[in-house]
Amino acid sequence: MTLKKLLLVTAMVLTGSLSAAQAATSEINVAYVKSPFNLQNIVMKQNQLLEKEFQKDGIKINWVSINSGAQQAQAMAAGSLDVSAVMNTASLLMANGAGNKIYIATGVARPTQVFAVVGKPGKQMKIEDLKGKKVAGPKGTALHQILVAALNSKGMDIKDVEFLQMDPAKAQAALLGGHVDAALLAAGLVIKANASGAKTIVTADGYVNPLLVMAASEKFVKENKPLLERIVKVHRQTTKWIGDNYEQAIAMGAKEEGVSLDDAKKLAQWSHYFDVITDNDMNSLKLDQTFLIENGMMQNKVNTDQLVLPMARQ
Repeated sequence: MTLKKLLLVTAMVLTGSLSAAQAATSEINVAYVKSPFNLQNIVMKQNQLLEKEFQKDGIKINWVSINSGAQQAQAMAAGSLDVSAVMNTASLLMANGAGNKIYIATGVARPTQVFAVVGKPGKQMKIEDLKGKKVAGPKGTALHQILVAALNSKGMDIKDVEFLQMDPAKAQAALLGGHVDAALLAAGLVIKANASGAKTIVTADGYVNPLLVMAASEKFVKENKPLLERIVKVHRQTTKWIGDNYEQAIAMGAKEEGVSLDDAKKLAQWSHYFDVITDNDMNSLKLDQTFLIENGMMQNKVNTDQLVLPMARQ
C-alpha cells in the first residue's frame, strides 16, 4: 500500500469513528431550571439556542423541568439526565460525596441575595427567634445551608428548630397559611412573601457564597465532551446576549417567572450572572465541602479541584 493510500484509509477510519460517535448521540437531556431567575436558561430555552446549535447534527434537545439539585443528581445517576443548565454546588458536592460523579462545566450565577430565610407575617424576627420553631424548606440545598450557617452564627444548629422538608413553593404556602414560623425561599417567592407581609430574616450575604453552575454527568463528560463544550459555548453566548439585550431578556424572564418587570430587574441584579469559574469560586467549593461535612450533610470528602472541568475555567 502506498503512503497516499495509507493516509486515505487512515482518514476514512478516523472520519468513520467520529461519525459513529456522533451518530450514537441522537438526543441530549438537559434540565430546565428557571428558578431562582436563571435568565440564561430561560433565554436559551425560549430562543431554542441549543436546538439551533445541534440541528445540523440531527441531535434532539429534551428539556426536563427539575428544579431540585438533589433530584437532578438522582436523574443523572439513573442516566435520564445528561446536563443540568443550573445546579447548586451544595447538591453537586453531596452527590459526588455519595459516589455520583458530576462535573462543573461552567458558571451561571452567584445569587447571594436571591436566597433567604423568611419569617411569618407580623413582628420582624431574628435568627435566634427560630429556636424551637417550625421552619420549612428543601433539605440538602443552598437554602438549607444558609439556615444552618445562620443558626451556627448564634450558637445553634439545625436540631434547635423543627425542620420540615418541603419544596419552596409549598413552604411559602405553609408560611403564609400560618402553619410554619419561617420558610426557606428564593427569588420570586421571596418577593411575593414580602408583599404579603412576611419579613426576610437573613439572606445568604455574610453566611454562604451560593454558587450556581452548569453541570454534567460523568458518563456524558466521558462520552460527549465535544458536545458539552458546544453547550457551554451557547451558554456563554447567551450570557453576552443578555448583557447586550438587557430589557428584552428581562421581559422574557418576567413573563416566564410571572413577576413584574420591576421585580424581574431586582431579581436579575440579585443574581450576579457569570460564566467562567474563578479562583474565588474554587475556594468557595472547598469551604462549602468543609461546611457540609461538619454539619453531617456530606459524608465523604472529595477533591473539589477535580470536579471543575478545564472548559469551566477558560
